[in-house]
Amino acid sequence: MKHSVSIFLIFLTLSCKIFSQTSGSRSVAISLPVVTLMDIEPSGAISLNYTAPSEAGNAVTAPASNSSKWINYTSAITPSGLARRITASVNQTIPGIDIKILAAVATGSGGGTLGVPSPQITLTTSAQTIISGIGGAFTGNGANKGHQLTITLGINNYSNLNARSNTPVIITYTITE
Repeated sequence: MKHSVSIFLIFLTLSCKIFSQTSGSRSVAISLPVVTLMDIEPSGAISLNYTAPSEAGNAVTAPASNSSKWINYTSAITPSGLARRITASVNQTIPGIDIKILAAVATGSGGGTLGVPSPQITLTTSAQTIISGIGGAFTGNGANKGHQLTITLGINNYSNLNARSNTPVIITYTITE
């Protein structure tokens, strides 16, 4: 019996050593900067050209919509910061022609609080919101990531149309709170 008590004491001593713990704490400094980045992918201009009719009495044909551009963004806001939005405007309007833009719902490899697209708008020289509600988020980088943009031309007043050749219209996109 004395032998089994000795084995029990040895086991109890080993168990206490195996299960003993110590703890401590250390401070970790974390900083995350406010980030506001946006770009349009892929880079480069697009061309939208009306087609003259081949038969008298027919209307000028508007070009097909262009959906080749994507808005990419990265956003980290302050704790008390407002959600961000993206606006669009043009440097000039063309008499008789509407330039319309529509941002699609974000797709791709992003995450966070991605923005909500507005309904299609007709661009003017005043900035208008095309995406709102952007929080801490990223869309992924490049084409097929972020919000796909569809640009459409239309005729709003046929009597105001004037022949033009390669008239540059610059669309300015801005991300802001």
